[in-house]
Amino acid sequence: MFLTISTTGGAEHPATDLGFLLHKHPGKTQAFSTSHGVAHVFYPEAADERCTAALLLEVDPVALVRRGQGRGRGGAPDAALAQYVNDRPYAASSLLAVALGSVFRSALKGQCTARPELAEQTRPLRIEIPALPARGGPELVHRLFDPLGWDLVRADPLPLDEQFPQWGDSRYVRLVLEGELRLADALRQLYVLLPVLDDAKHYWVAPDEVDKLLRAGDGWLAAHPENGLISARYLARHKRLTRDALERLELLRLAEADGSEVEELDNAVDEKRDTEERPVPLAVQRREAILAALRAAGAARVLDLGCGQGQLVQALLGDASFTEIVGVDVSMRALATAAKRLRVERMGEKQSSRVRLLQGSLAYTDKRLAGYDAAVLSEVIEHLDLPRLPALEYAVFGAARPRTVLVTTPNVEYNVRWESLPAGHVRHGDHRFEWNRAEFGCWAASVAGRHGYEVAFVPVGDDDPEVGPPTQMAVFTRIRTDTAAAATTADPATAMTATATATAKEGEAA
Repeated sequence: MFLTISTTGGAEHPATDLGFLLHKHPGKTQAFSTSHGVAHVFYPEAADERCTAALLLEVDPVALVRRGQGRGRGGAPDAALAQYVNDRPYAASSLLAVALGSVFRSALKGQCTARPELAEQTRPLRIEIPALPARGGPELVHRLFDPLGWDLVRADPLPLDEQFPQWGDSRYVRLVLEGELRLADALRQLYVLLPVLDDAKHYWVAPDEVDKLLRAGDGWLAAHPENGLISARYLARHKRLTRDALERLELLRLAEADGSEVEELDNAVDEKRDTEERPVPLAVQRREAILAALRAAGAARVLDLGCGQGQLVQALLGDASFTEIVGVDVSMRALATAAKRLRVERMGEKQSSRVRLLQGSLAYTDKRLAGYDAAVLSEVIEHLDLPRLPALEYAVFGAARPRTVLVTTPNVEYNVRWESLPAGHVRHGDHRFEWNRAEFGCWAASVAGRHGYEVAFVPVGDDDPEVGPPTQMAVFTRIRTDTAAAATTADPATAMTATATATAKEGEAA
């Protein structure tokens, strides 16, 4: 069995970062023992411009039978001879899926110890499997992979025998996937869909397989139009297990539809930490605080800058006083998820006229963002490197210049209240910094002064008398609208230099 994962890059973001993500050095060839053979990982090419990692699984058919894994106990029993003479050593199946989960375990979980920021980044990926059983043909391959955000899905049928084309095609295809995704998401999809396409498993399917399916399908399976077929095949058509999986998936789908879910990844802390001591999740409290501040400001046309998966946009749509809502994010994957959450394609004309989703970077000025009543930066600034904050500052406060700007960010002082968060650790691996109240106040006051705003601060969550609230929110209100004020903010270099100086002073104070 053979699989390759390729990516491209450049000097600033080299393609060899793939080695960090997979936890496998591009300069080495490594072998890993499995219960059914040996898995080899090597890199046919490794350069800044392009890098390819290959997984070769050598299956021992005899050992497979001796361990009782060649009988197709997942629902595809083989004849006696077929236990030894079959396609298992050559065609991708549940054996390869298990090897993926074992050899690339950290990557599949979205963990990258050496470079944590890489795990959350989308990157151009090309995945190729030269021989993949597809019980359902190329049409089923497209039904399974097309809804998952891939730009290209190719399933080229393989002939039974190239010398006898009259025999027709086999049930195998050559699979090629291309698109910009997180590596973890791509691996999870393969982990589930390889045995689904083969419609067989080499091991006994127990009740814990439902948990495995939901973990690997987190974020994509509940909304997948073929989740019934996927669940049934992955669970080897065990009716009770399939029914259990579909019921749990439906609960997840309904929770996403009405916005009642607690996000597993909330740009701050996980669900357990966020809800352990509070009846209302911090994510919900934050959205409620933002909505209250926007209503108090009389905002009707609102920008959600760094909208992510669209939770706040969904909440804004629930209030008719917000007549125009624009979600902006640099990630196309996040915007696609937001569109699914909002059910944009099924909205009525009146509702759809109120909302837009735009791709854009907050590091650059954007004429599309000018003229709005309010802009929200909810749990965004801490995901930027400090040297990039001046560019965001000018793009929002100097160029777009909404009447009201809301900025929320974690209060690092509150971290001591979560015993499960190790001392000195930030709440999420992608946070470049977390400010205490004094640091956030200094930054907000300097931004307000440079751009003609006044600023007030609102606690979000339980306001601890010693360490303050878990989330701090700054409410900026524009007070200068004359020509002189506009001229003051027209020079990005000046604003960036001033912000850099203020940031440096904040760092020294910390």
